[in-house]
Amino acid sequence: MLDQYFDEVKKEFSLGINKKGHPFRYVTLGTVDAGGIPQLRTVVLRQVQDDLSLRIYTDSRSSKIAQLLQNPTASLLFYHPKKLLQVKVTATASIITDPTELAKYYTGVQPNSKKDYTTAQPPGATLSNPDEVSYLEATHFFTIIAFAPTQIEYLQLKRPNHIRASFTKTNDEWEGRFINP
Repeated sequence: MLDQYFDEVKKEFSLGINKKGHPFRYVTLGTVDAGGIPQLRTVVLRQVQDDLSLRIYTDSRSSKIAQLLQNPTASLLFYHPKKLLQVKVTATASIITDPTELAKYYTGVQPNSKKDYTTAQPPGATLSNPDEVSYLEATHFFTIIAFAPTQIEYLQLKRPNHIRASFTKTNDEWEGRFINP
């Protein structure tokens, strides 16, 4: 029965990148800053690899990059409101730096979205007016963060009983167990 829940997680991840409007498209990413303060933000799930590695795109100058370089442990939280399904992923993050791989995926970014990676100022820079954002023509700061899951927690809110399971990756194998909701 645990396999059924693990398969559902994989299916929902896939739908998150392939089905427009699917709630798993937008995920909450948690990191820790240099002062030990948790930082949360919403990111877009871009890829799911066969090994369940999850990938997002970001500006290489963003604070999440510095945080993950200092502490590569991250959490990703997915929620499907219609199914009342929550999936929490604990993962080790790595920053993709291979220029060939980055170029391959950057060419696939929609033209309107490419500007997100070409601002003259880094994300978080102070502006006196939102109209002050300026863009670079020949330079971009596109990068990919890959998250290798080490644990996945499944929580299905339902009556009469909630269902909660934890899946831990050990030696490239996933081991599941039910846990108290």
